[in-house]
Amino acid sequence: MGNPAAKTELSTISQLPERGRALARGYIASITIRPVNESPEFSAIVTDVDKYAPGQRAERALEQKSQKAAGQKPARERSRLRLVWLGQRHVPGIDAGTEVRFEGMVAFRDGLPTIFNPRYEIIGKPEFQEYSS
Repeated sequence: MGNPAAKTELSTISQLPERGRALARGYIASITIRPVNESPEFSAIVTDVDKYAPGQRAERALEQKSQKAAGQKPARERSRLRLVWLGQRHVPGIDAGTEVRFEGMVAFRDGLPTIFNPRYEIIGKPEFQEYSS
């Protein structure tokens, strides 16, 4: 037998199942930290598009325009996922703009696909790929 993870293909967020195990990668769009007086929970919204890469933004706008013309559900609604770490107030390395590879069980919470306590790996960028301001 081999490593089962090696046989699993990475999916884009818009291709993830509504429920079940998922392995994908994306970019952290935003993070949410709950107040101290509430139970600890750290969450991040992940998207397929790196909003800091100018070329990807333009491609995304054209894709959304063509989907709207075809009467399809906008990709923006299908390409967002929430990662939630229960019992954590902060997860090292998870910041807006970070590219991550993640794995876990997909469920719906507040109308958004969500993975609780995902396994994750931060994907670094070589220095020459840094974006200028």
